[in-house]
Amino acid sequence: MKYTKWMLLAAPALALTAFAYGPKYAPVDEPRTSFFDKAGMDTTVSPGENFFLYANGNWIKNTEMPASETRWGSFNILADNNVKRLHTILEDVSSKTNPIGTSAQKVGDLYKSGMDTVTIEKLGYSPIKPELAKIAAVTNYKQLVQLAADGFKTGDGLLFGFYIAPDARESNKNAAQLAQAEIGLPNRDYYFKTDSASVAIRAEYVKYIAKLFTLTGVDAATADKKAAAILKLETDIAQSHLSPVELRDPVKNYNKYSVAEFQKQVPDIDVTDVFTRIGIKTDTIIVGQPSYYKTLDGLLKTTPVAVWKDKVAFDEISGAAPMLSKPFRDESFYFNSTVLNGQKQQKERWKLMSQNIDGSLGELLGQLYAEKYFTPQAKKRMLDLVNNLQAVYRERIQKLDWMSDATKQKALAKLDAFTKKIGYPDKWKTYDDVTINKATYYANEVSIAKHDFRRMINKLGKPVDRTEWGMTPPTVNAYYNPSYNEIVFPAGILQFPFFDENADDAVNYGGIGMVIGHEMTHGFDDQGRQFDKNGNLSDWWTPEDASKFKAKVQVMIDQYDAFKVLGGSMHVNGHLTQGENLADNGGIAIAYEAFKRTAEGQSNVKIDGFTPDQRFFLSVAQIWRSKIRDEALRFRINNDPHSPSEFRVNGPVSNTPAFYKAFDIKPGDKMYRPDSLRVKVW
Repeated sequence: MKYTKWMLLAAPALALTAFAYGPKYAPVDEPRTSFFDKAGMDTTVSPGENFFLYANGNWIKNTEMPASETRWGSFNILADNNVKRLHTILEDVSSKTNPIGTSAQKVGDLYKSGMDTVTIEKLGYSPIKPELAKIAAVTNYKQLVQLAADGFKTGDGLLFGFYIAPDARESNKNAAQLAQAEIGLPNRDYYFKTDSASVAIRAEYVKYIAKLFTLTGVDAATADKKAAAILKLETDIAQSHLSPVELRDPVKNYNKYSVAEFQKQVPDIDVTDVFTRIGIKTDTIIVGQPSYYKTLDGLLKTTPVAVWKDKVAFDEISGAAPMLSKPFRDESFYFNSTVLNGQKQQKERWKLMSQNIDGSLGELLGQLYAEKYFTPQAKKRMLDLVNNLQAVYRERIQKLDWMSDATKQKALAKLDAFTKKIGYPDKWKTYDDVTINKATYYANEVSIAKHDFRRMINKLGKPVDRTEWGMTPPTVNAYYNPSYNEIVFPAGILQFPFFDENADDAVNYGGIGMVIGHEMTHGFDDQGRQFDKNGNLSDWWTPEDASKFKAKVQVMIDQYDAFKVLGGSMHVNGHLTQGENLADNGGIAIAYEAFKRTAEGQSNVKIDGFTPDQRFFLSVAQIWRSKIRDEALRFRINNDPHSPSEFRVNGPVSNTPAFYKAFDIKPGDKMYRPDSLRVKVW
């Protein structure tokens, strides 16, 4: 079973990906008396020199990153505390005898099965031997395609990036869709870059492939040959893949065909048979990246079937490795976590299982979490904050000097149509068809994968259920979904350092206020602005306004392109990160204006020696403080649409006039930008 395909949650337009941990934060569930870490600042650094270091320098100097982490900073306390909370729940339910079929039984026994490493070690890789036998029995590429399609029902779908989701141009309808299928390295560029780091990663990847084969009994020489051939095949496939920047274009990645039309593009793949084996009937298909499928069609014929069999066998082993015995887990960890991200040590098993169950039975475990840790009062308080910032955003749009009235009216209609989801779903998902046994971890995950696939397939031909959530309640994150035109804030993020009802407004508006404004701005970033109030991919801008928007965004792209990391050997990709950078800049602007409408925002009373405005900007900076390993930073620059934490602080504040006034930033200071070079969009 492909573990990553079914077990990991996907969520659009993530707001928060840099995790952090601060020494001033109270242990989980203990009362908090401090809301600002003055000791973590480095006042030997001028705020005009580097505001991120001014706000966080001493914390960075004095904090040692745990060996089990690749990034460490002030958000990580939420993730860490929430995992501890989940662990408490799981230990409690798993210690009891629960009636078969109940939520407690499924959650508790899944945890037990995952913690039963004695049984897992005895099984070795036997759970996937039946799948490997099916692959070994293939004799030609047509059988390979059939095998790949048949596997979707059990989480083993290969070759095809198949899924059901709202039609981007008719967002009330679910549609069958195809995207470029995953390859072993993070994106296409890893196969072609010639810098030393990329060359080293490819060499380690080949070793990883070979090692997994040897663990299944293949001799070393044969395993090496298989690995080299797989890298060659994946390199050929990667030629057809779009880059991370190209994947940001929703119009370019929307290509709707009749099944007959698509069949002409892939004459050697029986498309109707593929869909029948997957279990759907459809007359149309939306294909994100047709170039991949055209290339696949050609490579199926020109590449020896033995090489294809080796590739899908490796995909099967690698995808299942986290659920198999220790040698497989160790190899998967070394390549995916150590080589690619610099992680030195695996996390404790209980943490991994708590996180995994949150991902696989998320709304069963999430119900238990929400009941215990999120109150109706907190939900109401958060909704009030969201409404306050929405009102500010409305006024800011009305006052824009670069947008015409015609476009403004449609922008306001979209803003007013936002669906707001806070804390946890109003309607919980059910898992009635999932069977969990405390002695069969791998089989449990297969049962969940089958359930997830059935749920997805059953959406085809039915109206979109807009009550669904893309994240679980304990998740420390938030998102905007353009097809639903919704902003979503799970319970996991609605606590300190983002929000605390006892903290002053400067802290709360610099924390959760910035997050709210960030997610709202995603509705109007380079991608979100192309969707209308109903969530349809539709151009509602006048040509003149669209041109002005792009010109303003180009100023931001150029600004972030100039930010360098790793001793200047790499720089932020302004095109890849433009959506998140727009959201960061908009989020701070909106949160600050909302803060200025509070009593504290209108006063000059100092707390901890700082004015209200200073505390607001310091709050923003301290929620983003973090340390990151070089490997993880390189991975982020290559793949992540979010800028590194330092620039998520220094970039937006350097574009904010109130920051200049609050810290007396003058020409000649490194943080100073001439007015013409400041980002001014939302």
